[in-house]
Amino acid sequence: MGLFFKDYESAGPGISNHAPRKKGLALYWDLLARKFWTLFGVNMLYTLFWLPIFAIFVSISFIKNSDVVIVISALCLLAFSILIGPATAGMTKVMRLFIIEKHTFVIRDFFRGFKQNFKNGLSVGLLDVLVFLSVFAAYNVYPGFAVQYESKVFYIPMVITFSVGLIVLFMNNYIYLMMVATNLSLKNLIKNSFSLSFIGAKPNIISLIISVLAWAIMLLIFLFAPVVFLMLIPFVPAAFLWFTTCFNCYPVIQKYVIDPYYEAQGEINPERITSSPDDEEPVFKDMGGKEKPIEKRKKSKGRRIS
Repeated sequence: MGLFFKDYESAGPGISNHAPRKKGLALYWDLLARKFWTLFGVNMLYTLFWLPIFAIFVSISFIKNSDVVIVISALCLLAFSILIGPATAGMTKVMRLFIIEKHTFVIRDFFRGFKQNFKNGLSVGLLDVLVFLSVFAAYNVYPGFAVQYESKVFYIPMVITFSVGLIVLFMNNYIYLMMVATNLSLKNLIKNSFSLSFIGAKPNIISLIISVLAWAIMLLIFLFAPVVFLMLIPFVPAAFLWFTTCFNCYPVIQKYVIDPYYEAQGEINPERITSSPDDEEPVFKDMGGKEKPIEKRKKSKGRRIS
């Protein structure tokens, strides 16, 4: 058990090579239970890339010179815009390995995903920040215009901006997963994620509802116990919610992107294979599910030689 590293000194009975794979909620809770503590570590890594945003709030709170605050905020926002996309790609790489039940070293795979997808992650991250700023501006500008000019027509561009923001949010559920799972170009990543945002409407809505409920709880904690909120932020929300989103949405990518590719090659998607297809008698047999748990060796002081 640990945030980044596991205890390799003890072992359980193992998992049978022919055990049926769980599905749906049973699989989700099984994976969540197995990766629960590791997700805390993933969240800590991801939170590091949000430090520029926290720095903006700190500068606003403690620096009185407005010009200095503007400069610091602009630099921090630029740094955040550059880093957040690749960081999300790194976290997504780890989540995908969790979901397809492949072995992973969190720190290594996180930064490998960060490095390998830096260019595409940078582009998507910049787009996300731009869309968020557009939605934020629309929320603050158009209602004022509607009141000032006594015309509800200004709500039309606000609704359009919000709709675009929602579509981009749903596209994010797929674009990062495809980024780490395929070799598609940025153009095809955007095109496919746009299509999947409509095809995968159900998992998108489920993920959105879960996220809204989770952030509503976090908001209540912030209002009534801000110290607890600050203690939870580095460990809890992002990784757990992104794990849930990836679990909901990755099967859509498998069905419409990955499986068709392997079918065109006349092959079987290796992510779908749960056991060896060979019928020959193996030299060594997998005894998963049959071994006796190995207990930790008790440490002894040993003999003292004088």
